[in-house]
Amino acid sequence: MNWLDKIKWDDKGLVPVIAQEQGSGDVLMFAWMNREALQKTAELKRAVYFSRSRNKLWFKGEESGHVQTVHDIRIDCDNDVVLLKVTQLGHEPGIACHTGRHSCFFQSLQADEWQAADPVLKDPETIYK
Repeated sequence: MNWLDKIKWDDKGLVPVIAQEQGSGDVLMFAWMNREALQKTAELKRAVYFSRSRNKLWFKGEESGHVQTVHDIRIDCDNDVVLLKVTQLGHEPGIACHTGRHSCFFQSLQADEWQAADPVLKDPETIYK
């Protein structure tokens, strides 16, 4: 059996993926992969996701330069979530979020409102061409 066959793909052929920074343990982002994206990620040791909005493979950093080098690929106990342990490249500290922040999980619930808890490290207008 191929290692990809162990994954429990959803009805669209996708699996949820969490990218975690290897050094800090920070959760950087959540995305999706199809079989081809996970295969390429394993081969290239670079995060390749599946963009549902564009319906195509998305090589993380292809526009921004914020590439994720993959050190470890894990699956959870139910084989239906993938965890990537990555190094976020392209800016110091690494920017994973399209808003120019280190992590996509930058909003914190404070007094019944979502507040930005992490700063913008780089203006997104200067990141994307």
